[in-house]
Amino acid sequence: MKDALVHLRAAVERLYQNLIAAEQGAEKIIAGVHPKQQQSATNLIHYLALRCEDLRALQDELHVAGLSSLASSESHILRQVKAVLRRLGANFPKKNKAITYEAGTKLLHRRARALFGHKKNQVIPHLMVTFDEGMASDYAAVKSLLKAGMNIARINCAHDSPGEWKKMIANVHKAVGATGHPCKIYMDLAGPKIRTTLPGKGKEEGRLKLLEQEQFYLVEADAAFDKKEKVLGCTLPGVVKDLRAGDRVLFDDGLFEAVVEIPGERIATLRMVRISAKKPRIKPEKGINFPDTELTVGCLTDFDKSVLPFAQKHANLLGFSFVRSVADVAELQELIGKDNAKKLPLILKIETFEAVQNLPALLLQGMAEPVFGVMIARGDLAVEIGFERLSEIQEEILWLCEAAHVPVIWATQVLDTLNKSGIATRSEVTDAVRAAQAECVMLNKGKYLLTVLATLQDILHRSGGHHVKKRYVFRPLQIAERFLSTIN
Repeated sequence: MKDALVHLRAAVERLYQNLIAAEQGAEKIIAGVHPKQQQSATNLIHYLALRCEDLRALQDELHVAGLSSLASSESHILRQVKAVLRRLGANFPKKNKAITYEAGTKLLHRRARALFGHKKNQVIPHLMVTFDEGMASDYAAVKSLLKAGMNIARINCAHDSPGEWKKMIANVHKAVGATGHPCKIYMDLAGPKIRTTLPGKGKEEGRLKLLEQEQFYLVEADAAFDKKEKVLGCTLPGVVKDLRAGDRVLFDDGLFEAVVEIPGERIATLRMVRISAKKPRIKPEKGINFPDTELTVGCLTDFDKSVLPFAQKHANLLGFSFVRSVADVAELQELIGKDNAKKLPLILKIETFEAVQNLPALLLQGMAEPVFGVMIARGDLAVEIGFERLSEIQEEILWLCEAAHVPVIWATQVLDTLNKSGIATRSEVTDAVRAAQAECVMLNKGKYLLTVLATLQDILHRSGGHHVKKRYVFRPLQIAERFLSTIN
């Protein structure tokens, strides 16, 4: 047993040295973030260094020895490694700059409160509700949502107009005054609209019929093409030239999957390889995703820039849609920091494969500001990375954000069937439980929002009593108490 512990200590000491070396190698990066973010940047670097290794065997050995396996230590990883080493006989100076579990937890809670405001129920996440155009004229509905538990009102700038947004915001302020319940205003920049158009065959019928293995073309708006051929256009200029042979192109939330066969500057030849829709027809205004393509077009559009003054005047939070790179974040940070204007906290929406790959760098760029957040936008993200990988990837995003002490919004299709039909599916109730790991949960617009708010709070309250983030806290189980009372 003694030899096993000596071996274990050597393995953990090597791990500790790797974390310290990573911190030293990232000194310039850590020094470049906002002073209030430096502890978090350091912890994120430590966590990234830890996750570069396969720790499964070491975790088993630590567990057998009755020690922490380092799981669930995202917020304070170096401190946890040191604690394990102390149990194995190592000595460290009393002064310890590594962030503690308590300090990391408080930091995350403080940032969530700064972003999302005060909430009455501390057990469950903040609740964000997406407004539809009806909220501009229906004050009673807005007031009811506030009384039902809404903490943040979400306005999607891809829809409606500044006049309607202003009415929605006025209704929120009026309802806050009447109820005494605080509510933040969150505005989502629309981002680049990548949608289908029908420039040729099928335009008159309003749909283009395609079959599996059939060849068709994706064209720029000003491209010249044979009107007899099957052609789809794209609302975002400059996309076609970025396509490479073999790249996948997905249409209508992934119901149609095509592959690029012949790339081109203005016209690309595609082949349809999968159709999962009931009817093999693509209509205008359906979404297009390019999961394999590194797009060179900017994700901050002229329309987004025109919306910024309105958002800076009326909103509390600003959502950045389809962010892909550090340069994207830096550009928006610079724009909202100009002319001493109100500096809105940013929410980085992770909804592309490129954003997932760049997440550590995006988090560190976000740390140029004292507080920011991340939204797991699971709709487009699932299409981009594949539905089968969504569970894995959303877990990884949660881990990295906790290591960076960044508040997370869990978004898209939460209790969606209940919201649309009034009856929940079993699987979406299970999915809603996982939302308790985030600091905020976003609901889409729907007919049964009040029912969804009540149901979600019940689900989150029950699950929130069992764990904090993904650390199970072992509250008393009635099933255990009931059994033991029968035998005692």
